[in-house]
Amino acid sequence: MTALNGKYADFEVLREQAVALRREGLSRRQIRDRIHVDNNDILNRLLEGEPAPDWTRRPNAKDHLRAKARELRLQGLTYDQIQLELGCSKSSISLWVRDLPKPPRQTREEASARGRRGWEATLERRERERQETKRAATESIGTMSDRELFLVGVGLYWAEGTKDKPYARRERVTFVNSDPSMIRIFLAWLDLLDIPRQRHTYHVMIHESADVAEAERFWAELTRSGAERFGKTTLKKHNPKTVRKNTGETYHGCLVIHIQQSADLYRRIEGWWCGIVEAAKSAE
Repeated sequence: MTALNGKYADFEVLREQAVALRREGLSRRQIRDRIHVDNNDILNRLLEGEPAPDWTRRPNAKDHLRAKARELRLQGLTYDQIQLELGCSKSSISLWVRDLPKPPRQTREEASARGRRGWEATLERRERERQETKRAATESIGTMSDRELFLVGVGLYWAEGTKDKPYARRERVTFVNSDPSMIRIFLAWLDLLDIPRQRHTYHVMIHESADVAEAERFWAELTRSGAERFGKTTLKKHNPKTVRKNTGETYHGCLVIHIQQSADLYRRIEGWWCGIVEAAKSAE
């Protein structure tokens, strides 16, 4: 094919040749050299609508999103709905689907129903991502050495346990928490320190409107302790004006763990914490 006055004599014939070569699996460079087209704008027009062969495409982490976006567009979704479904930018969606026909206009009811379905799908996707992130993080921990448990326990106590103050001497070990997992870790830490269970005493703090008996049973079972280790439960007065979220079957109040004759243990905990702080400073 030859050019006349800087323009190609027969664009349609040239396009047929370019498309045929593209469908044979040739790259843009190979097509350009074969039909002698050096102008990229003209080459783009000749190959418009013809996808590149797979072998010329670089692996792209967004390929699956592109395929899904095109599928959703063919189902009649708008850019906004596709963005809500996939969580990617509108500019990317536009590049991926601009060659596809626009969806027909929807009624308000259809748009509302599709929007609800899209939002539900988005929530499901986010929940899957959330759970996958948590699962991967959990598996990354593996087993824990005694030293690692020791350091975790010191930090845990200094965050949630009672502490001595110059104006209020409290050199005793008392730990309060509502999270059963935190209680389990703290008990495991005390076992690591060889603190006998006979020195543990417990009592429950809970709102009076909750199932107090069930909460007492729950904590006794978790600590594997009899009623003799538990003091009198502290009941918090119910305020009907307060809308509380910590209600229902999973609400068991807080467990308070006291360690008897624990002044020496408290001093060691404070010293361990100071050692951790100093070690962190030296690592800066």
